[in-house]
Amino acid sequence: MKLSFCTAAVLVFSSYSQAADITRYPLPNNSSFPIAAAVEVPAAKAVIYESGKVPSPLDSSAEKNSAAYWGNTEQQTVNVLTQIEASLKSKQLSMADVVKMTVFLVGDEALDGKMDFAGFMRGYTQFFGTKQQPNLPARSAFQIAGLVAEGMLVEIEVIAVRP
Repeated sequence: MKLSFCTAAVLVFSSYSQAADITRYPLPNNSSFPIAAAVEVPAAKAVIYESGKVPSPLDSSAEKNSAAYWGNTEQQTVNVLTQIEASLKSKQLSMADVVKMTVFLVGDEALDGKMDFAGFMRGYTQFFGTKQQPNLPARSAFQIAGLVAEGMLVEIEVIAVRP
């Protein structure tokens, strides 16, 4: 009898934990900027840490490590987020399951060494804050000195939670 009671208690607790949902807190003042101020994840959820991903060459026939070879910030962002999307899909997850994103942007020579945040956002908003995928992650973005290869402008790492 004790075993049955314990088993029932575990099942009840498990279903309650699975029913608990991830809470995404909006930015203050009705901001429409497409990130969450914070994301709260219940303790019973599985957390997946995706390593940082960098772009694949946009045009491998172009001069190696040139802007044409890698693409601009928007193109690199779409390239990297597409890789992340595929990696998540292989784990039966989607971009909707991303709760935290860290973005590393290299200064663009075409912008006097400043990061192209607008270009990043054009790529980012193709994946987040859309009608099809409205879930927004908490996010940080940094300008850094460089990445593993000259001409790379974007590296992104994400944390996802299994629903």
